Amino acid sequence: MLRNLHIKNLALIREIDIDFAEGLNILTGETGAGKSIIIDSVNLALGGRAVRSLVRDDADYGLVELLFEVDDEETISALRDMDVDPEDGVILISRKMKGTRSIFRINGETRPVGDVRECASLLLDIHGQSEHQKLLGSEHQLSLLDAYGREEIADARAAVASLYSTYSALKKRLESEEMSEEERNRQKSFLEFEVNEISSAYLSPGEDEQLEKTYKKLVNSKKIVEAVGTAHDLTGYDGQDSAGESIGRAIRCLEGVSSYDSDVEELLSMLSSVDDLLNDFNRSLSDYLEGLEFADEAFAETEARLDLINHLKSKYGRSVDDILAVLEEKKEQLTAIENYEEERDALCREFASSEKELEAASAELTALRKKTAEAFSMGVREQLADLNFARADFEIRFNEPGSYSANGRDRIDFMIATNPGEERRILKSVVSGGELSRIMLGIKTMFAAGDRTGTLIFDEVDTGISGRTAQKVAEKMAVISRGRQVLCITHLPQIAAMADTHYGITKDVTGGSAVTRIEVLDERESEEELARLLGGAEITQNTQKNAREMKEMCRHYKKSVL
Repeated sequence: MLRNLHIKNLALIREIDIDFAEGLNILTGETGAGKSIIIDSVNLALGGRAVRSLVRDDADYGLVELLFEVDDEETISALRDMDVDPEDGVILISRKMKGTRSIFRINGETRPVGDVRECASLLLDIHGQSEHQKLLGSEHQLSLLDAYGREEIADARAAVASLYSTYSALKKRLESEEMSEEERNRQKSFLEFEVNEISSAYLSPGEDEQLEKTYKKLVNSKKIVEAVGTAHDLTGYDGQDSAGESIGRAIRCLEGVSSYDSDVEELLSMLSSVDDLLNDFNRSLSDYLEGLEFADEAFAETEARLDLINHLKSKYGRSVDDILAVLEEKKEQLTAIENYEEERDALCREFASSEKELEAASAELTALRKKTAEAFSMGVREQLADLNFARADFEIRFNEPGSYSANGRDRIDFMIATNPGEERRILKSVVSGGELSRIMLGIKTMFAAGDRTGTLIFDEVDTGISGRTAQKVAEKMAVISRGRQVLCITHLPQIAAMADTHYGITKDVTGGSAVTRIEVLDERESEEELARLLGGAEITQNTQKNAREMKEMCRHYKKSVL
């Protein structure tokens, strides 16, 4: 339930805190006192559209906070699935508006507006003019019918949604893969060219890397020969200044004195090892030079092969491995084109089978809806009678099936006759605003037993009604409030008298500025407010007596519905 509403710096409100109670909470006040801003503020906190003019001119920001108490385990579980954990059974939703920016928070954590709306949908339901207008739409009417028969309809509806997902995916494939014979031939010809272009190159994995190494060697062949030849001469034994000849002379010098000192003998041994290594190195250089072949023909072949591979790279990939992968892909596409008719026929058969299953499931869903529609219509007729519609008639008309959707093929209209002897007509062409709000209230009463939403807010429920009809509306609201918290702003004494908790909204002018205030009315104050609603500006003893009698009648009624 909504335990507290805190509003700061919005319109006529400087700052107020409203603690709401269980049962039926009624808010009344003079026209212009600021009653509408209460509901508007709740809508703002839940993601409604905000305009800069809502924030008071003498304030930098506006703030709305909603404090909910949650004890329903199913609701708590759903909130936790949204990563919202009620702390000690409490949820705080807030919105701070400054300039063109708004910051939404849930339990102090900044959250996107979508999260706030989803969270709020589990905690609170607002029924105002927009909700009443939704009742005129065929899709909303169908959703109400499904919600009424949810135990019987839910599984069938889920089955249709699943089958439709498969059906629509197959339909999309059929449409996307539709090709004329001319287009198929054109694609086939192009794919054959690409496959042949790559296949005829007889590529080997990693071939491009090896060819680049070979090409690098061939293109630098002269430099290689000159460098290796020079290194061979410098490390050989033929030249007077070569390394081999110099080491040989050094060895001979040491050999002449090695017998005189063991350290010299050890040094001689080390130099002899260097001489052996140098000799081996020099022979390896000689072998390398003898094996070098830089034929122009080999260079031309390597260069041509690289040109071919680079050409293929420019079209199909950055490496030979990429090109070979593309080749396999093109072969698969070519096979699919060649087998198009066969695969198309198989897909058509699969689609036809899917459509048949969807048709059967949709027909089953329609049958369940028609059965539910009878009970729904009967319930609405009973509610209309309770809400002072004189022998009103109501039924649900099923129109010609529409196209398939995740919700089946049904298109319905709520049909109503508000007076005896009239033909039933489509709801939106018959009812007034006041009648529409009563019909929605009646439907809400039907759902009350199974609705887990903790708080219901009714705005404009008293539009266009008075007298006995207003009393009937008050009684309906009292019934709904037995199982949950109800908030209602009204100007009708019949509804206000039914309050479990009565709030008075007033407007004061201090220092040239208008400020809205709200307070809980005690029994005496509530009777005075009822007398004002009954008598207008002048409150007489008779209006006060009528107010007391009205409250007493409501107390007796509420006891009877407990």
